[in-house]
Amino acid sequence: MNQTPRVATATIIYESMFGNTRAVAAAIADGLRSATTVTVIPVKDAPESFPDVDLVLVGAPTHVHGLSRPASRTEAGTWVDDPERHLTLEPDAEGIGVREWLDACADAPARYAAFDTRADMTELFSGSAARSIEKRLQKLGAQQFCERKSFLVDKNSVLEPGQLELARDWGRTLATELQAPALR
Repeated sequence: MNQTPRVATATIIYESMFGNTRAVAAAIADGLRSATTVTVIPVKDAPESFPDVDLVLVGAPTHVHGLSRPASRTEAGTWVDDPERHLTLEPDAEGIGVREWLDACADAPARYAAFDTRADMTELFSGSAARSIEKRLQKLGAQQFCERKSFLVDKNSVLEPGQLELARDWGRTLATELQAPALR
């Protein structure tokens, strides 16, 4: 009897201020869809309990070397008033962030991957929201699926060229790894 292989499932939960992290989350999802069923959820709509899926990806923009806080989201919101930046604030960008959402979660996903958007400079100087996500998920007892990934923005908070293709490629790599027999 032929058995249809089970399709892996993934959920991406993200925070975004100016659309960069949202665009990266969508590109990762495009790559994952090559072999995975994927759901993408903005953090404001994320449940306080992790979905029962094979992989949860959590992403956020880097603020002040880590995850955003209400004050840093408010400060970023003022950047849209600078006409030279050409930025538009995402709907509900100043609402709940990944930091607060993770603090409210009582359980942990089985496996996770973390990603962020951050300034195009060494992580030593920019910091990393993904590093903070990893620490919080590990504290909850989640198992890391792969190394964290950063996608870079320029000094005007615009994604650097090629970053969305890198995100799609990463999604395809994750989908392939999720299909490995040892992981099912």
